[in-house]
Amino acid sequence: MATDLTSPTSGDTSISLASFFDAWADRILDGGELTRDEAHQILSSSDDDLLRLLAAGFRLREKYFGKTVQLYFLMNAKSGLCPEDCHYCSQSKISEAPVPKYNILKRDALMDAARVAAERGAKTYCLVISARGPNEREMKAVEEIVPEIKQKYNLDVCACLGLLSKEQADRLKACGVDRVNHNLNTGEEYYAEICTTHTYADRVQTLRHVRDAGMEMCSGGIIGMGESHDDIISMAFDLKELGVQSIPLNFLNSIDGTPLEGKKDLSPQDCLRALAMFRFVNPTRELRISGGREIHLRSLQPLGLYVANSVFVGDYLTTKGQAPEEDYQMIRDLGFEVTTSVGE
Repeated sequence: MATDLTSPTSGDTSISLASFFDAWADRILDGGELTRDEAHQILSSSDDDLLRLLAAGFRLREKYFGKTVQLYFLMNAKSGLCPEDCHYCSQSKISEAPVPKYNILKRDALMDAARVAAERGAKTYCLVISARGPNEREMKAVEEIVPEIKQKYNLDVCACLGLLSKEQADRLKACGVDRVNHNLNTGEEYYAEICTTHTYADRVQTLRHVRDAGMEMCSGGIIGMGESHDDIISMAFDLKELGVQSIPLNFLNSIDGTPLEGKKDLSPQDCLRALAMFRFVNPTRELRISGGREIHLRSLQPLGLYVANSVFVGDYLTTKGQAPEEDYQMIRDLGFEVTTSVGE
């Protein structure tokens, strides 16, 4: 008897999903797409099916990225002092977290961080400021430092400066910025629950300005903020529709002093299912395991790289990350290799 490869309905719990994951991967490798119902089934699948899910997701990852891993280095170039009220963020105006507060760093500090990024084998240097959007002084500082960083260290530069106008996006492109990060953070329907000082549409507009200026878009989100599976899936499909090239997926690190302090809803398996779902929805896009991986994935971090192909190496904005040597060892133990050259 022929095998029925039709997906079970989302309400049918009597059928193991494991037999369908490879069929979905086959369809995607043949040019098809994952449906929203299937995305729901991935997020709702059982822990017993998890290794089969990751194995199917690895087929997509290997097709488009082989066994390479890209490393990113994050530089908090301006800390605190943000007028926005993003509930997850320790740098927001409503946060009581004791974080450093300083204006954009001087040239020497930014160049020294670029040196560290190059020494750690990073392909991309991420220059981040806390702000609604960059003021003129901050724009000029970025325009001056980016050409120097690229010339001296041959790094890609990703700028995360908040909301951007069309004119600002064009200026970033002109000075050599390769990519701009601006996360959607969650699904459109849930967005007002985590921020009220700007809208989901504002964030989408910034990404469109970035795309129209000819730069790559880096955009992802945070899971574990109280959102539903619908919200996570909505974000994944919106990123697909926008054509985002790089997707960082964060797992909420609930910081004391923020509205989301004490929130710890995620298991390692939840995180792995989310990463797998994003890979199935966006098979050709770079997928990065980002903030909170050390807290939520814990000893299962290596499994995340069976579907993701990128990690941050070192610390995040206001929280500590895993020691770089542990990341390098994890990558070696998997039999993977770091992509170190901009041209690779």
